[in-house]
Amino acid sequence: MQVLRSIDALSALPGPLALAVGVFDGIHLGHQEVIRAAQEHATQHHGTAVVVTFDPHPAQVLRPAAAPKLLCGPRHQQLILAQTGIGCLLACPFTAETAKTPAREFIQQLVSAARPLGCISVGYTWSFGYKREGDIHLLMDMGQQHDFAVYGVPPLKIDGQVVSSTLIREAISHGDFTTAATLLGRSYTVFGTVVEGRKLGRQLGFPTANVEVENEQLPPLGVYAVEARIGAQWHPAVANLGRRPTVAENAEPTLEVHLLDWSGDLYGKDLEVRFTRLLRNEMKFNGLEELKAQISRDIVAARG
Repeated sequence: MQVLRSIDALSALPGPLALAVGVFDGIHLGHQEVIRAAQEHATQHHGTAVVVTFDPHPAQVLRPAAAPKLLCGPRHQQLILAQTGIGCLLACPFTAETAKTPAREFIQQLVSAARPLGCISVGYTWSFGYKREGDIHLLMDMGQQHDFAVYGVPPLKIDGQVVSSTLIREAISHGDFTTAATLLGRSYTVFGTVVEGRKLGRQLGFPTANVEVENEQLPPLGVYAVEARIGAQWHPAVANLGRRPTVAENAEPTLEVHLLDWSGDLYGKDLEVRFTRLLRNEMKFNGLEELKAQISRDIVAARG
């Protein structure tokens, strides 16, 4: 996937450009409708579809104390977008200074950079720009002025509820992977890099990959049956998301993944982990032998 870091970089893309604009945290089914509208326009007009988002999430800059936990970090977002068929992402740097950009000026920047701008697709209720002054009506007005189409995609409802990142966060926080998958249009996953740990799992005979995850919204602590993707291949695994109370005191939660029927060096590699089901809550054991015996039972349960 081609990742652009400035609006001016749009000028290098073959137009007309079809821009899907939004925060797109999680890239759920509602987001996918916005992106699909841009893709269809690009196909019909032999142009280029581009997802335009912001890095970091605007709420992390504007109200950091109340910012929502992210469903996917930047690299995870790129991975998911690539799976939708999008080949280009513009990640606009978002700072306290850029937050003061008037809505019309932001759209004018897109118009000026594109060669040419064919359409902008957004969620119908999306607002943007300084003091959130920009909305679908402003976009339509500027579309008429600068000759680009505007698609205001209505909210998507499932079982009477509007699909939203907030609902998905709530489902994940309760370990409800079924609801999360329904709203996402795919299984909930976390993504991160394998870093070096204490190698305790290897000493116990169950080597684990310690994943430094990008996601901020994680399910409840516990032991899970999961699948882990290495390259293009998914492998069955057991994961412990917890503080390791048997061997550590007041440790920060970590994700440790033991791949079943697989061996190799994963240090420095990226791992995507798909949660299947909760096997048990996190427990403190009386010693390493008791912990080792329980891990063996966890592996049997994960295979079942």
